Parts: sequence; C-alpha cells; structure tokens
Amino acid sequence: MKSSPKNQKEFIFGSFVYCYDLICQDRKTLNLTVTPDMRICVKCPHDTAPDRIEQFLKRKWYWLQKQLHFFGKHQRRTYTKEYVSGESFHYLGRQHQLLVKQGSDDKVALLRGVLLVQTTKSVTNSTYTKKLLTNWFNKKRNKVFADRFDVMKERFDYKQMPTLSIRDMKKRWGSFISKEKIVLHPKLIHVSKDCIDYVIVHELCHMRYKNHDKKFFAFLNEKYPGWENKKEKLELLGVHVL
Repeated sequence: MKSSPKNQKEFIFGSFVYCYDLICQDRKTLNLTVTPDMRICVKCPHDTAPDRIEQFLKRKWYWLQKQLHFFGKHQRRTYTKEYVSGESFHYLGRQHQLLVKQGSDDKVALLRGVLLVQTTKSVTNSTYTKKLLTNWFNKKRNKVFADRFDVMKERFDYKQMPTLSIRDMKKRWGSFISKEKIVLHPKLIHVSKDCIDYVIVHELCHMRYKNHDKKFFAFLNEKYPGWENKKEKLELLGVHVL
C-alpha cells in the first residue's frame, strides 16, 4: 500500500486541541488509531477533503477520548511483573488473576478465571514462579499456534505450505520470510484466537502477493472477511504492551 509521508495536523474540538499524524494511502475509508504511547494517527484516501477528516474526527471524539484516557492510565500503572499472587496475565484475550500456592508438585492450571501456579518452592520465590509460568505459556503457545495454523491453512489451495516458526519481533505480530516459513510473535498467545487467525491468514496471503497492494487486500478480504477489526485491535495493543 503506497503512503504519503506523515503530516502533523491539529484537531480542535471545544477546549481540546489534538495533534495527529495524517497519512494518505491507497484506501477507500478513513481510519483512526491511538497507539499505546498516545500518538494519534489518521489514515485516509488520497485527496480526502479536510472537512471530511474534520467531521470524521468529531464523530470519533468520544472514542478518541476513551482511548487516550485508557492508555494514559495504563502508562501510569505499567510496571515489571513480579510473579506474585494478585497480578493479572492475559491468555487468549482474557485476563486471569495469578494465584501462587505451595504444593508437593509443580504445575500450572486455569481455574475459573484464576491462573493457579502450584510450586514446590516458596511462594515468594518469584524467579521459580516465573519459570513455571513461562514454561506453561510456551507449551500452550506451541499447541495453540499449531492448531490455528492447521485450521487457517485449509482456506488456501497452495501445493506447498510454509512451516510455522515463533520469534520475538520488535514491531510485528507476524512476518512472511519466504515460501518456506512464516513467523508469529510469541505474545500472540495473550490475544484472542480470532486475532491469531488474522495474523496467520495475513502472512499466508503473502504466499501469493508479496506487497500490500490492491490484489493482496482483495485476497485477504476473500480469505478473512472482517480482518480490519482484528488489525485495529492488534494495533491498539502493540507488541510492547502485553
């Protein structure tokens, strides 16, 4: 998708003044996003009239305020996980409260919204608790990603399918490496399955169309209708937040 450079603009609504990045693209609709670092971005079709953008932002004002408030509050509360009872962890889009108990065996289980870690060490041994929880997430991740990949690849009639790999990436949820491999970000285990499915389908579409052009998005629409909502959810989260 061809884009023009970012232009910084101002939107004034009542006593509020917002600065936002305006990006013109080969697209049909207007799109508004707020990143976790509270940057506002508007994507629009080329030659969109300023009045249309102004009216769009006015219609989105309440949503915009809500997102800014959410991320502002999140920034103030962001802290390093201590792996102690009471902390929250996301798994497949749902939030679970951590409960650490001492026991005769090491195990992790989900019980009615509680992420229970039973440890043979002291409950204050956060390093060991982290190790148990990390191993549990790794096992779940490998199975969930493999299962969703098997389901999503059935939407395609490729003679040869790429292998699935997992790798930490700074800014991407997924990546198409070649016709032999696609990569998923490990933190996708924290988001809902429909978002995982979207990333897998997106990368599989690159098997046919390398660039984000009109043919690619037409193919994506065919293989995963409604993908825009999933993309927006992931953009709002950001790989560095979860």
